[in-house]
Amino acid sequence: MYSKQTILKNLTGLHARPASEFVACAKSFESKVTVRRLDVDGAPEANAKSIIKILAQGLSVNTPIEISADGPDEHAAVEKLVELIDSKFGED
Repeated sequence: MYSKQTILKNLTGLHARPASEFVACAKSFESKVTVRRLDVDGAPEANAKSIIKILAQGLSVNTPIEISADGPDEHAAVEKLVELIDSKFGED
């Protein structure tokens, strides 16, 4: 298992378009990938390959999150998803 923390930086958070892009990226990896809010005690992990699960997290700007992956390409999956988050999905 490999995980990394980051903060959502795009002004709209993970609304429909960036969430869709995030899920598509997560699905490109074989590993199981999850996302967890760090600002809510006991927040459950969400399947990063499910648009419904990601949108249900209500991830907005400045939300700290942890992306975790478990599988053969776990390191690449986490690094690529963190890079996508840090890029602000091309939003200003």
